[in-house]
Amino acid sequence: MNAPWKSGSSSDKDPYGAYVCDDATSDVIRSVVGEMGWAEEKCFKGGLRNAVQSLSVSASPQILLVDLSESGDPLNDINSLAEVCEPGTIVIAMGQVNDVRLYRDLIISGLHDYLLKPISPDSLRDAFAQAQIALTAPKHEENAGEKIHISTAVIGTRGGVGASTIATSLAWIFSEKKGHSTGYLDLDVHFGTGALTLDLEPGRGLTDAIDNPSRIDGLFIERAMIKANDKLAILSAEASMNNPLMSDGSAFYQLQEEFRASFEATVIDLPRNMLVNYPHLVHDVNVNIVVCELTLASARDAIRIIAWLKSNSPNSKIFIVANKTHSSGSELSRKDFEDSIDMKIDLIIPADFKSMAQASKLGQPVVQAVSSSKISQFVTTLSDMVEGSAAPAEEGDEGKKSKSLFGKIGDLKSILSTKPKVDA
Repeated sequence: MNAPWKSGSSSDKDPYGAYVCDDATSDVIRSVVGEMGWAEEKCFKGGLRNAVQSLSVSASPQILLVDLSESGDPLNDINSLAEVCEPGTIVIAMGQVNDVRLYRDLIISGLHDYLLKPISPDSLRDAFAQAQIALTAPKHEENAGEKIHISTAVIGTRGGVGASTIATSLAWIFSEKKGHSTGYLDLDVHFGTGALTLDLEPGRGLTDAIDNPSRIDGLFIERAMIKANDKLAILSAEASMNNPLMSDGSAFYQLQEEFRASFEATVIDLPRNMLVNYPHLVHDVNVNIVVCELTLASARDAIRIIAWLKSNSPNSKIFIVANKTHSSGSELSRKDFEDSIDMKIDLIIPADFKSMAQASKLGQPVVQAVSSSKISQFVTTLSDMVEGSAAPAEEGDEGKKSKSLFGKIGDLKSILSTKPKVDA
């Protein structure tokens, strides 16, 4: 929060303050804070509007709960809260709208969490616990020693082009060869092969996350993911075909957030149908790898996927990888394929069925099982390309990470206060 700091240190601030719109929510909050030894009278009626009015003339608490139920435009109304809320305050919003896009926008704006009403005592206790952890965490100067997180999505234009093979191999290289702690997220919930390629049982971690998004946190990630080696963990599923995927996408977004916090690199095996239903999956991805074959059908779908990525993931790098190419010729020439998709192919990987069969017998990624194969050499090259493209931008570059809404408001105040007057 970036409002001018009012007198008093953080130790003098109230541990919490709440502004709610209904008695049921107030009762839950008063019950939980009473257990924690906090003053129940710090729970007020009035929602976000009352919070803005009160905090404009009084000190902000350490943890602030605001109810958005009566707000017609929550994102716009949050601007007013940013103007009056003091630096260091943890803000938790509550509301009745179950929309992953709203959740995502609120988090980007600088809010710590968003609780769906009616809130339960357990979810409120968890939110308070996470807020207290954030308050006591060591503070670092912005960008000081910041490590770039390498987030890569691998998308096949058609089934069978080998996108999962490349995704698994990339994850293994990042962890074993480059030494990055790596999280591998296989989002083909019913037919994913990530765990199978690594000779692992997929477990129930991914299906549990989809069924219970509110459970997703660092501890859940630690318990649910299956270790492939010391630096590689996988989250996947083999869900029953009798259980269709029923999700608003919030679980997938929260998983990506936790992956960024828990790992140095993330590799997502992203089926193309997921792009249609959950476009937010690629919003914060550094690199999108489009895996294709030199065929007419693959060219058609590559055109559509590339256009979609440019619209929904404009800040990411797109690599085009032609896989399983044959020396005897393909349905389309490289030039014809590139002309049709209006992009150059970044890497051509030859078909090598012998190496793939050997890897399958050993239960290992091909880059591990047959490290001398051409496939392994090309995928290693691809990993270097991905790592290089995810390098932090220099000062002033367009790719420089943007600040949250609250950070931008603070900068704007500084600019306005120093901007010289211009005579007419």
